Amino acid sequence: MGFAGAMLVAVAIDGVLGWPGRLYAHIGHPVTWLGQLIATLDKHWNRDEDPPWVRRLAGLLAALFVIGLASALGLLVQVAAGAGWRRMLLIGILAWPFVALRSLHEHVVAVAKPLRAGDVAVARQAVAMIVGRDPARLDEAGIARASIESLAENTSDGVVAPIFWGVLFGLPGIFGYKAINTLDSMIGHRDKRHGAFGWAAARIDDVANFAPARLTALLFALVCARPADALACVARDARHHRSINAGWPEAAVAGGLGVRLCGPRTYHGALADEPWLNGTARDPAGDDVALALKVYLRAMIGLAGLLAVLALV
Repeated sequence: MGFAGAMLVAVAIDGVLGWPGRLYAHIGHPVTWLGQLIATLDKHWNRDEDPPWVRRLAGLLAALFVIGLASALGLLVQVAAGAGWRRMLLIGILAWPFVALRSLHEHVVAVAKPLRAGDVAVARQAVAMIVGRDPARLDEAGIARASIESLAENTSDGVVAPIFWGVLFGLPGIFGYKAINTLDSMIGHRDKRHGAFGWAAARIDDVANFAPARLTALLFALVCARPADALACVARDARHHRSINAGWPEAAVAGGLGVRLCGPRTYHGALADEPWLNGTARDPAGDDVALALKVYLRAMIGLAGLLAVLALV
């Protein structure tokens, strides 16, 4: 059954359990372990007094070290896992923490429920947990856009991409990808401190997410109510997004729901004049967040079905 069967096991476990809070309280989470390593390297290798080229080289070495370490650990465990059904189950269990299917759904539900009930203040608090823009400036439409965009982008980064690399390479693939994604989220920023040091992490993340982002867009388009509109929006608008990857799943959801996403937003008091996706459509509301969650669940069922087919083949 290969790695596709193992990834199906990981998806099934995460869909049922997520990452239990009691388990997190006792041992944390593998991503937090990676984060601690990255934070240590950032503290000691990213020196303000170094010229940009030195910081860029240090960031490249830091990224390669973290990715190599995570991938090597995955390979060692995988080689020791034996063969047959036991190997598939073990790889699936160890891949489980790196699939954020349930937690993503729960975070967006936490926004959708108060937003649909008209409690904008609570919805703002919930959306602040999943986006970086200033929540105090968001009205109902802004909250809905932020949560739908986060759902679309993180479906690619948090579910489809780790599964994609896990299917190809097993534990080295999913461990290595999660190292890449965590590096990007921590140091892959265009700010003064990380513009040079995080350059390599951001570029590696772009490459790692290239195929998964487009696969995610296709999954969304196939399961939404307006597949033709979703694909048309992707073809027309995805390339205008500031990210070469995030625009694909976000455009698919925008077209599929018949709403506009992205556009100008505020980060840390500074206005980012981003282009619209599906810009002639209406603004989303709380009900559209609930519809986006339904599309997400159908896409995850489709992903599980695809894994099952690949496992049987």
